[in-house]
Amino acid sequence: MKELIIATKNKGKMKDFIGLFEPFGIKVYSLSDLSEPVEDIEETGTTFQENAAIKAEAVCRMFNIPVIADDSGIEIDALNGAPGVYSARYAGEAKDDLANLEKVLDELKGVPEEQRTGRFVCVLAIAQPGQKTIFKRGECEGTIGDQAIGEHGFGYDPIFYPAGSSRTMAELTLEEKNQISHRKNALDKIENWVKQL
Repeated sequence: MKELIIATKNKGKMKDFIGLFEPFGIKVYSLSDLSEPVEDIEETGTTFQENAAIKAEAVCRMFNIPVIADDSGIEIDALNGAPGVYSARYAGEAKDDLANLEKVLDELKGVPEEQRTGRFVCVLAIAQPGQKTIFKRGECEGTIGDQAIGEHGFGYDPIFYPAGSSRTMAELTLEEKNQISHRKNALDKIENWVKQL
């Protein structure tokens, strides 16, 4: 494996992947780097794994080189695992971070602290021509606060307290967040996989 595509246009995510693969001499491309544009791929799966596979396999078929795609979100135990795969559009198709967060806080009104457990989940799918898709899952366990606190991060970060932390994910620096995040945990598993290659 000399080249691989990461099925994202997110520059922040790309930094993580470039940092991971370049030491192994693997050239990494984002969807923005490709000569032909890739239309948005509709995520019709009901699990993080299905959605990651849909993206990775579609792009792999187009370019015939290995592709990694991720799907991630938050699972809250008191909401039976919701928002889950609908994390980005929980409050509607507009993908409004603040509206999503307010909807979660509203649904958790009156739920005692010890029952406000949940986790950020990231599933990475690795699709390779002519091979079975491989999956790596990373999680970051924690609890859901009762108000938004912090200026950093995005999505549900301002209401999520990582296990053992008195600060929300949005109060952590990017460096601190990257040490414990669900994506970091999934990337660690990918790194072990690449070393075995």
